[in-house]
Amino acid sequence: MKVGTFVTFLPVLSVAFTPVHFKSNAFQIVKPSTKVLKLNAAPLLSVASSVTSLKANTEAVQDAPKKKPTFFEIYTKTMNFATNLFPLWTVLFTVIGLKSPSSFDWLTTEYFTAALAILMLSMGITLTPEDFTRVLSRPNSVLMQFSLCYGMAPILAYTLGKVFKLSPAMLAGMVLVGSINGGQASNLCTYIAKGNVALSVIMTTATTLGAIFMTPLICKSVLGTVVPIDALGIAKSTLEVVLVPIALGMTTNKFFPKFVEAILPLAPLVGVISTCLLVGSSVAQVAEPIISAGLPLQFAALLLHLLGGLIGYILPRCTGFGEVASRTMAIETSMKSSAFGFLLAKLHFGDYAARVPSAVSVVYMALTGSILAVIWRYIPVKRNEKFDRDIVNKYPPFKFKTFWNKLLGRAEKEIKN
Repeated sequence: MKVGTFVTFLPVLSVAFTPVHFKSNAFQIVKPSTKVLKLNAAPLLSVASSVTSLKANTEAVQDAPKKKPTFFEIYTKTMNFATNLFPLWTVLFTVIGLKSPSSFDWLTTEYFTAALAILMLSMGITLTPEDFTRVLSRPNSVLMQFSLCYGMAPILAYTLGKVFKLSPAMLAGMVLVGSINGGQASNLCTYIAKGNVALSVIMTTATTLGAIFMTPLICKSVLGTVVPIDALGIAKSTLEVVLVPIALGMTTNKFFPKFVEAILPLAPLVGVISTCLLVGSSVAQVAEPIISAGLPLQFAALLLHLLGGLIGYILPRCTGFGEVASRTMAIETSMKSSAFGFLLAKLHFGDYAARVPSAVSVVYMALTGSILAVIWRYIPVKRNEKFDRDIVNKYPPFKFKTFWNKLLGRAEKEIKN
């Protein structure tokens, strides 16, 4: 073989016979040393040992007995499941109230009031005085919801009554529903929806006390009818049913925190049961007019609560309020005290048909509020978001001079000089 040819094939030969040593123009295959083998085998042995150990641990975990869930864990899962079905329970108790009104004969006025008080107590133990201090330091959300309750809702009720061509008596009943205060069940729905319960309680109290003068004023302005209201009676009922149980729950939370921590998981269950009993009893008392109500009234009552809730959420969000406050206002606006409206229509409206809208409203109020609560329960809230924003900061007051100078193209520095 020529030297040139050998040099040409030299790289190929070096790859084919690696490792090799060239010596005296010949090549010789070199055997790997024992030392190299030992160095390379050590990591392999370590990996094999790790795999064997991992396999043994996996088999041990599989063979180990599974830990049984505790009673508290089972209860918590069951409670979450039951709370998520809140709209279903509302429909079920409504159907029972319609089909068998006598099933709620045992729920007299005293028991009805007690159920409301228990509902408020179950919410009160979740609150602290600091929660109310925080709300009262930012009253703009309370004022916004008050305007929604006694401004937007009556206008919406009157508009829907006209659109669906309700009779004058039923139109009066619709306006009455739109002109009454928020219901106490809104506090429970706010709790389920992860809203601000303290804000909800203050809104309920504010609109309930506001009903003393706002409801007669609206009915007189829109309907030309004076609806006399027992102001002292409303204030007394608000004190007994709302404020005292809430205060008792907060006091218990402050001085007996361990006891409250132990019974706190019961709060949603107690609230759901109380609300369902209240809905069933309210429906049972007016089962006949609800069944005999026509489809136009059914649609009008449903839209009053549904659109009221949507507007009660969208309007605060568009004007700078936070997610939690907006959810709270939406539920509070959607859930009217329809049972109170029925009582007022029964006492002060001569035509029987005027009571029917309040009776139908009981069903859709509870259904709409519970659906909103369950939906929002699964939509997370960003915790770094403010409680609510100051509307003035987002939308500063209009100043004509500043606007005119900007319109003329004058710079800020020029304006100051």
